[in-house]
Amino acid sequence: MKKLASNEVRQLFLDFFESKGHKVEPSASLVPFEDPTLLWINSGVATLKKYFDGSVVPENPRITNAQKSIRTNDIENVGKTARHHTLFEMLGNFSIGDYFKEEAIEWAWEFLTEEKWLGLDPDKLYVTVYPEDTDTKKIWKEKVGLTDDHIVDVADNFWDIGAGPSGPDSEIFYDRGEAFNDLAEDDPENYPGGENERWLEIWNLVFSEFNHKPDDTYEPLPNKNIDTGMGLERVVSILQDAPTNFETDLFMPIIEKVEVLSKVKKYGEDSIDDISFKVIADHVRAVSFAIGDGALPSNEGRGYVLRRLLRRAVMHGKKLGIDEAFLFKLVPIVGSIMNSHYPEIVEQEEFIVKVIKNEEERFHETINDGLTILNERMSELKEKGEKRIAGADIFKLYDTYGFPVELTEEFAQDEGFEVDHEGFEKEMTAQRERARAARSDEKSMGVQTKLFNDLKEESLFVGYNKTKELGRLEVIATDDEIKSTIEAGQKARLIFDKTPFYAEMGGQVADKGVIKNDSGKTVAKVVDVKKAPAGQPLHTVEVMEVLTVGETYELAVDEALRNRITRNHTATHLLHQALKDILGEHANQSGSLVTAGHLRFDFTHFGQITQKELDEMEQIVNEKIWESIPVVTVETDIAKAKEMGAMALFGEKYGDKVRVVNVGDYSIELCGGVHVGNTSEIGIFKITSESGIGAGVRRIEAVTSEAAYKLVQTEQKQLNEVAALVKAQQTQDVITKVQQLQNELKEIQKENESLQAKLANDQAGDIFKDVKEVNGITVVAAKVDVKDMNQLRQLADQWKQQAVSNVLALGFAKDGKVNLLTAIDAETIKKGFKAGDLIKTIAPLVGGGGGGRPDMAQAGGKNPAGLPEALEKVSEWIKEKA
Repeated sequence: MKKLASNEVRQLFLDFFESKGHKVEPSASLVPFEDPTLLWINSGVATLKKYFDGSVVPENPRITNAQKSIRTNDIENVGKTARHHTLFEMLGNFSIGDYFKEEAIEWAWEFLTEEKWLGLDPDKLYVTVYPEDTDTKKIWKEKVGLTDDHIVDVADNFWDIGAGPSGPDSEIFYDRGEAFNDLAEDDPENYPGGENERWLEIWNLVFSEFNHKPDDTYEPLPNKNIDTGMGLERVVSILQDAPTNFETDLFMPIIEKVEVLSKVKKYGEDSIDDISFKVIADHVRAVSFAIGDGALPSNEGRGYVLRRLLRRAVMHGKKLGIDEAFLFKLVPIVGSIMNSHYPEIVEQEEFIVKVIKNEEERFHETINDGLTILNERMSELKEKGEKRIAGADIFKLYDTYGFPVELTEEFAQDEGFEVDHEGFEKEMTAQRERARAARSDEKSMGVQTKLFNDLKEESLFVGYNKTKELGRLEVIATDDEIKSTIEAGQKARLIFDKTPFYAEMGGQVADKGVIKNDSGKTVAKVVDVKKAPAGQPLHTVEVMEVLTVGETYELAVDEALRNRITRNHTATHLLHQALKDILGEHANQSGSLVTAGHLRFDFTHFGQITQKELDEMEQIVNEKIWESIPVVTVETDIAKAKEMGAMALFGEKYGDKVRVVNVGDYSIELCGGVHVGNTSEIGIFKITSESGIGAGVRRIEAVTSEAAYKLVQTEQKQLNEVAALVKAQQTQDVITKVQQLQNELKEIQKENESLQAKLANDQAGDIFKDVKEVNGITVVAAKVDVKDMNQLRQLADQWKQQAVSNVLALGFAKDGKVNLLTAIDAETIKKGFKAGDLIKTIAPLVGGGGGGRPDMAQAGGKNPAGLPEALEKVSEWIKEKA
């Protein structure tokens, strides 16, 4: 048997099947497959279903590829078994109505056993077959030469996912020998295909010949197909004589780097530590590929899966003594391991590193407090002899500290605790009900009510190139009924057979305007337009004269308002491409709002955006405006749109026909909104703000045309006023004058801080003289005169440095508010005294609450009158604890 590197195995597989006439499919992006929390699968392979069912004929009926997949439905087993992974590779060969069982079996055997390829020992290979599939058993015996003792009938050897292509399969196992036998001789699972460690499944040959129909019947497929999958990690573990998949060259370089980062832990020395090494190595591979393919951490869908993987890896890092962000340092290693076939990790390394580092640092900000509280709670329960963590405790960690429920459960179970799932769900339900009660009852014009669900009247939008149109009134509706006429003074919703009014959609707000009768008199004001359930533009109007179904009216859009909206809309397209130019291709739209007054654009990006980058984006957009580029819109199908290079928005659903908005081949996007005819109509573009609105999502707000001009005017006026205030001769001198004033202010602040520090030292000398003893514990409890919490902490630092007493409690009142600080030395903490417990005891006396660590805690309150009593309570607390 050869000892081959993982990249050699992958390439040999592809070379072998290419020599058999297969087309090598390139690696494609990971996309969500049905439930995104369970599985992401290579999109290139996902398309095979249409070939298998005969709906599409491929150019070449023989296909092979190396496919990356992510599966997280059994994430808890990763690291605890030899072969569970979140990201894994499948090497596959596929036949679409071409060759069938005989070739698939013979080629599998040839690739596995021939010395030119893998050269595995034939005596160590076993196969399982579906008992009713006598043809497959016959091929294994007569064509390959396997004996009966190497062929096992297994009743569940039938590949079926519940609907679609299905059929019997034959699995190939490698016998790793008695050294791996973890079962007794008479154990019913002690056979190839059983749940054991000795016989390792490496390849599954699926003979797809049936279509599983919705009525649970099976019909023969028009083509008999082959669908195989070989686990790269498993085959490599055999070829590299590795005890598990993790000791192969796919994982060991990552594990070795984690050893360096840990400094204190070594792989292979402790079975519990080894689980953490494996989890980290596995998860960082999955996370790197997922981010490289466009996923970002979030609180829902696949983004939640990604965040969970990251946080699990961080927590396992803490178990290995790594208390800082470290996962991002492993990305280059993942890239170097996989680069021969998956160059995307190396190509996008900078971005992947930035995303992971940002997520790690955000998590570290909250995790330490949560972990401390969890450990304290488990210690308290152990002292009481209890082994169950209440749902309320789990919820508090989740709600207050952002501590993931799954991690709470894992840590608890590692310490031998049960968790109260039912109690946690009750707390979550109560929170949802509180949130629901707090939300206003928005009916949003009742567009989705039952009243409109059955409306079949058609309505054509003609407003892409018109702002006026004659339309026949088809429907009049109030909140609760459909009517044939409507009187003045009422509010109604109308549907016309044709309309130039744009219904709010895709971030673009609705048009407004008026409706006129045949004599030119305004009979209604259009205040909003939304889509009805069946897609018709639904005009919300204030009725000024009687309206009647069947009559024809002139619909007139407010042109000035429409023009401002369209300028802002086209500007968002230019901004989107400018973002990609400056920040990178990862900067994708995640939301937008286009109004007459301004535009808002949300996009994916990790890290801060510099002023220089904002200036460059603004410059690019304005240059495109000044170039007077025609804005061309065409209607086509989605395939041709993509050929044109049109940018589709992630998560959007597109119909058979789509509109492509092309701005001089600079910005090409799918969009159903209304745009200017030429970029020069936008006039000028000005960014007004940039901010982060969530993990990995940022927002830019901007104005164009008249609004941009007014903004520049306002800012110029403000600059002139500032110049006058700082006595600058000209506006260009303002910066110099402001800098001079800032320097003067800094000097005054330094002098003030020096005086404050002197006063604090003098006060500390007085306070620290008054040390009392309570049951053998020394304590200082005093009201002090300081300006803020910072000075209070400075006093605590002096107390600690001078070792004044065992316990410290300080408080000050200012502007009707109270601040408290408690501190306890290490010796007294060992006796069971905690600053956090003390602060919780005395804070209610000043009408507040707080918390903190065992050595220091702080609180705030709104009852200054209670401060003396709170400080007196310190001695009582010590007596009770002692």
